Amino acid sequence: MSKKRVLFLCNANSARSLMAEALLRHMAGQRFEAYSAGVEPDEPQQAALQALAELGIDTTGLASKSLEAYAGEHFDSVIILCEKAQQRCRDWEGNTDELLFWDILDPRLNPRDGAYTQTLEEIRGRLRLWLSVQSREA
Repeated sequence: MSKKRVLFLCNANSARSLMAEALLRHMAGQRFEAYSAGVEPDEPQQAALQALAELGIDTTGLASKSLEAYAGEHFDSVIILCEKAQQRCRDWEGNTDELLFWDILDPRLNPRDGAYTQTLEEIRGRLRLWLSVQSREA
């Protein structure tokens, strides 16, 4: 059985989408190929990589990529993680069977301590639910 391809999109591809990519690989890498991209890619945020590492999640190979890098490719699911990306990706050029929108607060805008860990936990919770639905549909 081939793995399902999942693309996580965000504005900068520097925190939320990178975390989601790494988390999905960690949680269900045997069933899914995870990718991420940004509308306006920026360098990965060290605090995001550190939050992943603190949970023992591999960050090898995580890098910010442009949405254009995946234009025309097919993904079983495309999950948009921020409103800015949703506005820019309404007419996404790629091919997908499922387009989802999870509006997750940018951890840079969260003034509380542990903002990146909180964001990571929110993404993990949503992925757990999404994975349970994927299992039922399989």
